[in-house]
Order: sequence, then C-alpha cells, then structure tokens
Amino acid sequence: MSADSIGLRVLRALDVDRREVPALAWSFAYFFLVLAAYYVLRPIRDEMGVLGGVRNLAWLFTGTLIGTLLLHPLYTWLVSRLTRARFIAYTYRFFIANLIGFYVLFSMVQGAGDASRDEVWVGRLFFIWVSVFNLFVVSVFWSYMTDVYRPGQGKRLFGVIAVGGTLGALSGSSVTAVLVEWLGAFNLMLLSALLLELAARSARRLGRFQEQLNEAERVHEAPVSAAGLLDAAAPSAILDGERSRQDERVIGGGVLDGISHVLKSPYLLGIAALMLLFTIASTFLYFQRMDIIAREFADDSVARVRLFGTIDAATNLLTLLTQLFLTGRLLRWLGVGFGLAFLPAVSLIGFAGLGMAPVLWVVVAFEVIRRAGNFALARPAREVLYTVMSRSDKYKAKNFNDTFVYRLGDQLGSWSYTAMGWLGLGLSGLALTMVPVSLVWVVLALWLARQYNRKAAKPPE
Repeated sequence: MSADSIGLRVLRALDVDRREVPALAWSFAYFFLVLAAYYVLRPIRDEMGVLGGVRNLAWLFTGTLIGTLLLHPLYTWLVSRLTRARFIAYTYRFFIANLIGFYVLFSMVQGAGDASRDEVWVGRLFFIWVSVFNLFVVSVFWSYMTDVYRPGQGKRLFGVIAVGGTLGALSGSSVTAVLVEWLGAFNLMLLSALLLELAARSARRLGRFQEQLNEAERVHEAPVSAAGLLDAAAPSAILDGERSRQDERVIGGGVLDGISHVLKSPYLLGIAALMLLFTIASTFLYFQRMDIIAREFADDSVARVRLFGTIDAATNLLTLLTQLFLTGRLLRWLGVGFGLAFLPAVSLIGFAGLGMAPVLWVVVAFEVIRRAGNFALARPAREVLYTVMSRSDKYKAKNFNDTFVYRLGDQLGSWSYTAMGWLGLGLSGLALTMVPVSLVWVVLALWLARQYNRKAAKPPE
C-alpha cells in the first residue's frame, strides 16, 4: 500500500479534506505549543500554592477572579484597535514579557536576606498570574479557531485540533517532571516563554491558509445538482476572497463590548450560564474526589499519587481515542446538542450515583468519563457555538465567558460546597445537590443547540 493511499485512508477516517490539511497541521501545532507552555508552568504554580499555605488557596482563587476581571478590558482594548494577527501576537508576547519578569523576580528573592517571606509572596502572585494566563491564552486560541474555521468545519475538525492540546499537556508536564532537577523550576519559565513564542508564530502561519479553508468548506458543504456537479462557482470564490480580507480588518468597538453583549444577548448569556454550571459542577466533583480519596487512603501519600496518575492516564487515553476518531463524526451525525448535553447527562447520572454510593470506584469512574467527555466532546461543542457569532463576539464576549465567568463558577462552587459542609451535609447530600443543577444544565444545553442550529442556517452575523 502506497504512502498516498495510507494518507487518504487517514484523512477519510478523520473526516478531513485535503485542502484543510495545512491549516489543520498549524492549528494542531498551535494548540500543542499553547498547552505545553501552560503545563510546564502548572507544577510550579501548584508548588507555589503549597508554599503559600493550602489554607490560603481559596483566597488565591478569589485573586484569580479579580485578575481576570481586570485583564479583560485590556484584552478587549487590543481587540478593538489591532488586526487579528497583531493582537494575537501582542497578547502572547505580553505574557512572555510577564514570564521573563517573574523569572527575574524569583532570581532576586532567592538571593535576598529574607528570601523565604519574599518568595512566598512572589509565589502567591505567580499562582494567580498562571491561573489567569491559562484561561486567556486558551481563550485566544479557541477564539481564533472559531474565526478561521466555518461552522461545518468546526464540527468536523475541532476534535482533531483538540488532540494537539492533549498531547501538548502531556508533553509539557512530562518535560517539567524530567527536567526540573536538572534545570531548576524557575529556569523552566524561560522554556515556557519559548513555547509561547513558537505558538504566536504558528498562529501567524495559520492565517495564511484562510482562503484555502474557505474554499475547502465551500466544496465540502456545497449541495450537488441534478447533473451531479457541485452548485458552487465563481461568485462563491469571490465571496471567499472578500471574507478573507474582512478577517484581517480591525474589529473596532468598545472596551466593554464583551460584557455588554453577553448581558444583552440571550444566546451569549445562555453560553455564560452553561459555563457557570460546568465550573460549579466541576468544583463540586473535585472536592468530592479529594474527600473520598483522603478518607480511603488516609496517610498513604504514595497510594494517592499512584491513583492520581492512573486517573490521568485513563482520562488521557480515552480522550485521545475519542478526539481522533469519534468527536467530529458524533458532532456531525448527532449534532452539537449531543456534544453539549453529554456532559450534564453524565453529571446527572454520576452525582446521583455518588449520592447513593459515595465510594472510591464510583468517583473514579465518574471523573474519568466526565473529564474525557469534556475534553473530547463538550469543549469542542461549546467552541462550535461561537462559529455563528460576529467576529467581535468571537473575541470579546467569548473571552469574558471563558475567563471571568469560568472563575466565577469556581468561586460559587468552592464556597457553596464549603458552606453546605458547615451546615452538616455529608458526601451523599452534597452530591445530590448537583442532581437538579445537572438537570437544568441538560435543558440549557438542548436549548442552546436549537439556537445554534437556527443561527447556522443563516449567514454569519
């Protein structure tokens, strides 16, 4: 079998058009580099959290919420005044400059007389910064994807693109585990900065394939006439060229457009509510998992680490297989509604199961299926929702939902879980409180899918 025939079989298995391959490869590399850069920093961030005192983590999460709200207007200011290529480059290089600044700060406090106290405070600031950085760089990536790819392409290709992020996360965390003793934790910040610079360059290269992507989607989705020929032609090609030129115009608008558009649009407000319910449920499950594992293993830290590694390995394997061979097909065959409703449906069943049996195997199975379902189905489906929105909303409203609303859900979930624990609810009672929340989440997901289908049937805004 020739290499060409093998390549064609792979493309058919992944449901990819040949014309989409260059853009898909650069998108894959872009996401790989973004998440590799973050996962190089994540263990350092977690160490800074421990160094600053576990009892202070709730306050660090509150600081993260404030940080996202403060940074969002600066981000939308850039979006309003620069072309797409320039503000994406500026955003990533802003974070690169921050990383270099932290590297200098840590170098200074390590040599100071009162280094332990200074390092704790710089570490707390770094914890907040990394938590904000993660949301922004990933949000910018997916905003770009929803802008570059058309709705039909998003359903087919976002799962494949997400594989790049999964592999990047695995690579980044592995690099830190292997090199931290040799290079030192703080020197790894410079490696993360290099990965971010490569991500910015990948984003720039991706922009060169906009017209090719437009043509691929036009041919792939065009209806076939009675004569067996595609109902396409020159006018569509002209439209593709005009669309590509529009993609590089300055978006314009105001700094607070993201917030105001979310509050005024039922569709965007629904996506915000979807994100809020997702993060609240995720936080509840995180606390439930930690409670059950702490009770099960008591002081056996080796067993806990082994279990965490097993959960991550199972999650990553299931995620990769689903992203590669099922995500695109499931979203195309069963619709965006399936992808959106899958996670709340799993949460409904999982929290009900935990309510009846709050034991280790239930929480482990629930977590693996839920996390894999989020990475492989729910996240791509949520991103597809934005492909039918205006360019301004793809960058401004989406960023507000992805950063501030996400962190708001963390806060609501963590403090409400803690408060209900104070009121005397046990593990079963806490799990069961998420059952009606998950039911509302299912209904909201199906409503958003209907709204998406209506918008997708019309020309983009």
